[in-house]
Amino acid sequence: MVKSQASTVAQYLAELPDEQRAEMEVVRDVVLANLPDGYVEMMDWGLIVYAVPLEVSGPTYNKKPLLYVALGAQKRYCSVYLTTVMEEFEESFRARWAETGKKLDMGKACVRFKRASDLALDIIGAEVARLPVAEFVDWHAENRARAAARAR
Repeated sequence: MVKSQASTVAQYLAELPDEQRAEMEVVRDVVLANLPDGYVEMMDWGLIVYAVPLEVSGPTYNKKPLLYVALGAQKRYCSVYLTTVMEEFEESFRARWAETGKKLDMGKACVRFKRASDLALDIIGAEVARLPVAEFVDWHAENRARAAARAR
């Protein structure tokens, strides 16, 4: 799918072919079941996004809610974006995934899949549950500060 212009999650899901929608809904259910309180589900960046509202995080560099997890559908695959699967959490994530015996198709914090059964859904759920809102906001601020320091 090209970048969606849907303004609601229901519209986004309705745009998808039936089979792809069914796979996305399985992963969405895992995200929602494990999402700590305080994150909101919304559309942004043409994706289903689970984010920290600006009134909680404060201003962000791009003036958008702070993205924690996202789901997106492409023409030939779907993706679940796990923003914490970078830096210190990536090695643990990869090790836990490897223990499941499932193949990991991952870019930077982006796990690609055709079918939800391709995923280690328990590992996805655990990663989604990892950080309550306040801890994620702190983690994000620390990572932005480290990146800025490296850029100097």
